[in-house]
Amino acid sequence: MHSTNMKDLLQRISRKAILLEELTFTPHQIKSDWLGNIPSTNTQILELEERLGLPLPQDYKTFLSITNGFSAPCDIEPSFVNIANIDYLKNIDKNIVEAYNSVELERSILVAGINEEQYFLLIPPVSSSGNWDYWKFANWIPGEESFENLYSYFSTVLEFLNTIDDNQE
Repeated sequence: MHSTNMKDLLQRISRKAILLEELTFTPHQIKSDWLGNIPSTNTQILELEERLGLPLPQDYKTFLSITNGFSAPCDIEPSFVNIANIDYLKNIDKNIVEAYNSVELERSILVAGINEEQYFLLIPPVSSSGNWDYWKFANWIPGEESFENLYSYFSTVLEFLNTIDDNQE
């Protein structure tokens, strides 16, 4: 996945969310039509990988190189957090890991939704040849909502925002 595709998708989500006015956005976000932040540096991304003890998936590193955090576009999607706040779910919300007693949650990295009703999790592969899992997880979702990759998640978000817009007409 090319970074221009991801950036275009995030820009479309930003414009649609601001137009819908489902949430309150800052004057800067409204003026810039952008829910993101300044990009992460390569050094910040490498430091995060070192802190977590593993290499992150390329699409997430692409996301970070576009924006260091991304505001929730509506009330059922999580806000992607600043790189400084990314950590294993067990270090942020050990109660949810214990309550669900899930191996995946034990290994998961929380990248969105801190102090919100829903999380977005990156789950590292068990082996070096395996694939990362991408989950939206909330108490109100039966199980988890899985995505093929980060781009497919954000595509689903844009589709949902378009549905809201269609229902308002």
